[in-house]
Amino acid sequence: MDGLLVIDKPSGLTSHDVVARVRRITGTRRVGHTGTLDPMATGVLVLCLGKATRLIPYIEEMGGPDAKEYEATIRFGIETTTDDAEGEPRSEPSVAEPPSAESVRTALVGFVGDLDQVPPAYSAKKVDGERAYALARRGEDVELKPVRIQVGSAVFLDMVGNTARVRFACSRGTYIRALARDLGRSLNVGAHLVGLRRTRSGSKSLGQAAQLDDLTADIVQEKLEPLASILDHWPAFKATPEQSKDLRLGRAVRTPGSDVPTARRRVLDGAGTLVALVQAEGGSLKPFCVF
Repeated sequence: MDGLLVIDKPSGLTSHDVVARVRRITGTRRVGHTGTLDPMATGVLVLCLGKATRLIPYIEEMGGPDAKEYEATIRFGIETTTDDAEGEPRSEPSVAEPPSAESVRTALVGFVGDLDQVPPAYSAKKVDGERAYALARRGEDVELKPVRIQVGSAVFLDMVGNTARVRFACSRGTYIRALARDLGRSLNVGAHLVGLRRTRSGSKSLGQAAQLDDLTADIVQEKLEPLASILDHWPAFKATPEQSKDLRLGRAVRTPGSDVPTARRRVLDGAGTLVALVQAEGGSLKPFCVF
């Protein structure tokens, strides 16, 4: 049970709940996830099992303005303490008419590009060593500093009454709840998130996802993406048996000539099995993560 598994997370479960269930199904303790989803949210949750857990830091490096994709359902007229439907109303509902579809579409133009976003008060961000949500639950004022995020696209999908659906492509660390809050403020009506579905995380999409309720050990085995293909955006180096042996012992190996550019690489053996992650320097491959 070594590899990557994509789950379509149902609503009402934490990401850790999903990890715990997969541990029970597979009998594998070493299970971790990349990119937490709130309990209310559904969609793509990427899990790593067994030896693949060692690849999580490198998977999480994948960034850029389209690292993640979400379909958000946003209700206009009121803000909440958590910026989503699970919080308490922050103010009285707006008596104004809800914004028109055209005004929402126009406002979304200002939510594309590099933005400074203030995370929700009920978030895992730390304030003086303590989680912001812990302070907020005690009724303390939480002031979080803005964080630079990237939004690659914000596409208006449809609108019924005071509720709109928007597809966002964005960088890691973006809070869609905060985008909903700030969109409402830009329209002077307030808003909060009432639904969220992650449709893509990196190169992993819903089309690859297994349903948690249908999951068995056999389905996990069938769906597991092998170690060798997980970081497929890294260049691959095919090692000889001798090179594979040395790398597995943590030894650097020389490569013929000096035509291997300086870069991190996956090293595969003759059978296509992942041997190591290496740094190419000066004609040598220096392992920093060995399998």
